[in-house]
Order: sequence, then C-alpha cells, then structure tokens
Amino acid sequence: MRGTAPVIASDQKVNQQISTLHRFLQYLRPYRKEIPIALLLVATGAASLSLGPFLIGWSIDHLITQGNLSGLLLLLAGLAGIYLLGVIAIRGQIIRVGWIMQRLLAQLRQDIFNKIQALPISFFDRSEAGDLMSRLLNDVNTVNQAFGQTIAQMLGNSFSLVGIVIAMFAIDWRLGLLSNLVVPLMIMTTGLFARWARARFRVTRQTIGELSTKLEEDITSVREAQAFNRVQLNIEEFESLNAANRDANVEAVAITAAFLPSIDFLNTLATAGVLAYGGYLAVQGTVTVGTVTSFLLYVQQFFRPIQILSQFYTQAQSALAGLERIFLLLDEPSQLRDAPDAIEMPPIRGEVRFEQVQFGYKPDQLVLKGVNLQAEPGQMIALVGQTGAGKSTIINLILRFYDVTGGAVKIDGIDIRSVTQASLRRQIGIVLQDNILFGGTVADNIAFGNPFASQAEIEAAAQLANVHEFITSLPEGYMTQLGERGAPLSQGQRQLVSIARAVLIDPRILILDEATSSIDTRTEALVQEAIARLLKNRTSFVIAHRLSTVTQADQVLVVQQGQIVERGTHAELMQQHGIYANLYALQLGAATVSA
Repeated sequence: MRGTAPVIASDQKVNQQISTLHRFLQYLRPYRKEIPIALLLVATGAASLSLGPFLIGWSIDHLITQGNLSGLLLLLAGLAGIYLLGVIAIRGQIIRVGWIMQRLLAQLRQDIFNKIQALPISFFDRSEAGDLMSRLLNDVNTVNQAFGQTIAQMLGNSFSLVGIVIAMFAIDWRLGLLSNLVVPLMIMTTGLFARWARARFRVTRQTIGELSTKLEEDITSVREAQAFNRVQLNIEEFESLNAANRDANVEAVAITAAFLPSIDFLNTLATAGVLAYGGYLAVQGTVTVGTVTSFLLYVQQFFRPIQILSQFYTQAQSALAGLERIFLLLDEPSQLRDAPDAIEMPPIRGEVRFEQVQFGYKPDQLVLKGVNLQAEPGQMIALVGQTGAGKSTIINLILRFYDVTGGAVKIDGIDIRSVTQASLRRQIGIVLQDNILFGGTVADNIAFGNPFASQAEIEAAAQLANVHEFITSLPEGYMTQLGERGAPLSQGQRQLVSIARAVLIDPRILILDEATSSIDTRTEALVQEAIARLLKNRTSFVIAHRLSTVTQADQVLVVQQGQIVERGTHAELMQQHGIYANLYALQLGAATVSA
C-alpha cells in the first residue's frame, strides 16, 4: 500500500494541472470568432514548411539528375512563393494569437485586481500585500512568458509536426517509422524532466512571493529601520530570502539546461539512423537519393518542433505553478454578501443600537461579549479603553466589515444585515487612525468618496475641515500633485484632508478612529474645531486615547476585554471614580482622582 502513495500523489498533481489548464482556457471563450482565423493561419504556415523538403527531394530525382535547369528554376520560384506565403501566414498567426493572448492575460490581471478589491477585510488580516503583488505581477508575467509570448510558436510547431509526420509516411513508411522510434523516448524524457521542473518552479513562485513581501515591507518602513538602527539586519534577512529564491531558480534552470541536450542527443540519434538506413536503401536501389535527402530535411524539421514543444512544456510548468496561486486567490470567498432580499438603506436618521452583540475574528475567541449600546441621532459617542479592548471592532461592525456572530447591529431600527452594503456605507463617513492619501491631486483625494463632486463642493468641504487655507498656499492649490501616501504632506495635514474627504460625502454617521492621535497640538486645535462643526446633526463614534478630546461627548463608553464596563457623560464617570476617572487622571499626571 505504501508503494501506491507516490502514484496517487502524482495522479492528483496531474489532475490538478489539467484542471488549472482547463480553467485558464476558459478565458478563450470571448475570442471564439478569432480562434479559427488564427488556426487557419497556423495551418497555412505549417503546410508551407512541410512542402519544402518534399519538393527539394523531388527536384533532386526529377530535375537535377536529369539536367532540367529550366524546370529547376521554375520549381525554385514556386518554392520561394510557398515559403513567402508561409512567412506571411506565420507573421499573421503571431500577431493574431498574440492579440488574443494579451487580451486574455489583461483580463486575468483585471480579475485578480477586482477580486482583491472585493475580498473581505478578514482576508487582509491574514495576508501579506507583497505576496498579493507577486501574484498580480510576477505570476501573471510568468504566465505571459509561457503562454502569451510562445503560444503562437507552440501552435505553429504542433501543426508542423503533424504535417511532417504525414509527409514522412507518405514518402516512405520504413524511414518514417525509423524516424519516429525515438518519440517514445522523448515523451518519457520530457515527462521526467517536467516532473522535476514542476516541483522546482512551485518553490520559485513561493519564494518570489516571500521576497516581494519582504521588499514591500522594508521599502515602506525604511524610516523606522534607520531610526531603530535595523538596516543591517534587514539587509541580512533580505539576503537570506534572496538566496533562497536564487537557489530555487538555479535548480529549476539546471533541470531545464539538462533537458535540451537530452533532446539534442535523441535528434542526432534519429538523424544518424535515417542516414545509415536510408543510405543502405539508396545503395540497394530501393529508394532514391532525393527521398533520403527529403527525409534528412524532415528529420531536422521534425525534431525542431519537438524541441520547442518540449521546451514549452517545461516552461509551462512554471506558468501552471503561477496559475495555481492565481486561482487560489480567485477562489477566495468574496466580501460579505448581501442577503438575497437585501433592500436599499433608507436615508439614515442616525440611531445606532447594539443588541447583545457577540463577535470574534476567530470562532473560538470572542472579542466582543454581549455588547449593548444605543446612540440617538446626533449624539457623539466616545469609545475609550486600552489597546485591544474592542473599540475598533465596534466600529468595524457598524460599517459591516464583519458580521456579528451573535446579536444584532441596528441603524434606525433596521438590522444592517438586511440592507445592501453599498447603501449602508454610502451614508457613513470614516477618518481612520492611519489615514491614507493616494497619488493624485489634493482635490482628487478629497473627492475620493464622491468623484463627481464639483470644485465648489470640494472647497466647501475643505473649508469645513479647516484645510482650505493650507491647500491654497500650496504651489498649485487644489491641483497640487501628491506622492505615494500623500507625500510630502505632514501627518496633521493628511489628517485634515482625510476629514475633508469624509465631509464631502455628507454622512449621517461619522466615525473618527483615533483622529487626533498622531498630530501636533496646533493641528489638533484645528481638527477639533473642524470636528465640532462636522458633528453637528450627525451621529458620531469617536475613538481617542487623548481623553481631553471627548469631554463633550454625549456618552463615554469604557470598553474592557470586549465588554462595556462603564457608560455615561464625562462628568458622570468622573464622579464614579472608576476606570475612566483613573485613566483621565493618569493622563493629567495625577495618580488618583480627588474627591
């Protein structure tokens, strides 16, 4: 029984490859009309090449040996015309097949990007950005190299091979049979090398993903690396991953390098066999010299497609390994689905209720345990507590980035699971702790949530967010181009632009996640003034470590270990001398709250 395990495993891998290839070929469906044209061009090119050796052999026997110079010139003109037709057909097939494959690969990239955009937040909690980038760029590029750039050549050689085999057996079945004796050996050799190459190429795809992840992390954190004197350690870690990728590629190249000489040896063996046996038959008068010449030319043509097809086969192993990783990503469950009978969220008034809400990022580890809260329209709700207490989780559930595992989250009495996510989030604004700006103009960033906003609307939002004056001081004002992540704006300036972005969508519920945790005192004053105007007639949830920023909240909820352990206004909680009062006192530099 033990001996059957490798066979079963091998069969499973083969079945997986077939399934992967079949799925990839489904992308050809939109091009059903173009494929017959491409195949016709391929067949024309293959036929023109297959006729050449036959005509050369025929000319030796019937024209050259007979001294028919005019006939020879006429045949050469015809042969030139045939080859010219073949060149035109081959060029056409390369253009046509390339046109199809590049559009196919573009669609594959688009599908990957669309999938990444649709994946739930929980997926990114456990995935690395560098690995996702590797699938989108490196793996697709590997598929492009195998299928996009050489598929036309592979198809042409496949048709040529068929034409050559037919011509061989039509001229002389004995020499045709001899020429094909090495084909089983070639198939065995190709299968053996492909099995070795497939395993190595899987490792190369994995290691390039790890390398991309490391590269992305170290580039985005180069300031921290220098500040913490970690540059040399990062270099050593990258060297280690780089060496692993190098070694995996060296092993894969070594296998490929050994493969081609093996095919060349079989080619030489077949040529020698045809020359020896064909020469013997020619001496015996059984076949003509022209026939032997045709066969020698056919043998050279015969093994060239086999070499290319074999080389393509090994190259395809790397592409299939990349496709496996791509399809694993595409098969990931998409974002939380709307219920089949989901309705559009009506215009929100702003009442938010948590009813015995339980939630865990992992089924056996609850983060929120029986949370109850109620926010009336227009109220400001402050969430305070230690890191990891569950504050951000409450925010995530309001936005329905996750679904509760128990209880319900309701807005205006409507369970948010019964409405479409788009109609819900359209009416909620958010300013994150790690605010993200994008490459583009300042105006583009403000209009991120409402790309059809007018310039007047953009400027009105900026004025409300106390950032208009700063923007107009920039060299090109609202048209100033920002770099990656909003460079060169400061943290505070990026925060103000993010607030303007939230203002522009005119949300009924506003979420401020540590909105003033990373800015200077002067900018915080601007932000607080902007927030005060922004919160008017809006329900808001504010997370802040600086408790001085939430003293005006209608409710302060103290979250500890997934539960709300204290609630009330700032004044009420200070009088209770509990957790909140102690936290507030500690921030003011006092050990306890005086009576």
